[in-house]
Amino acid sequence: MAVDEIDRRLLTLLQRDSTRTLHDLGEEVGLSPSAVQRRITRYRKEGLIARQVEVLDPERVGGMLAAVLVTIDRESVQHHAEIRERMLRSRNVQQCYAIAGEWDYLVVLACDSIAHCRDLVRGMFLEDPNVKRFDTMPVFDPVKIGLELPL
Repeated sequence: MAVDEIDRRLLTLLQRDSTRTLHDLGEEVGLSPSAVQRRITRYRKEGLIARQVEVLDPERVGGMLAAVLVTIDRESVQHHAEIRERMLRSRNVQQCYAIAGEWDYLVVLACDSIAHCRDLVRGMFLEDPNVKRFDTMPVFDPVKIGLELPL
């Protein structure tokens, strides 16, 4: 899908606040509300907009985040598929990245408490015979949280 400058500006605005009206968005990018709607419909149809979600304030909801670095012992397509499937199934895994270097995965967990974090990490990594090593780091202060892609 070709993306022009208006698309970039519109997508940036939508990433920041998808609840803005078509009229407001159109004024920002110089289009009519119906033209904005057509573009947004096209973005969804083409898969450019993967989904729409509401972002909760973690401090108001309670709980904590933890970053976990994971190294697996034996690498194979099957072993990586098993880890990926487990991460996708867990409601507490907020983000998971396969990474290069000393570690194989970076996992961000959303936990109710430090005790809950400990139990999650034990169940997900300590009990996995293919996890060679993991390091859990509780997040003290989330400095920046976001998924906005620079366009």
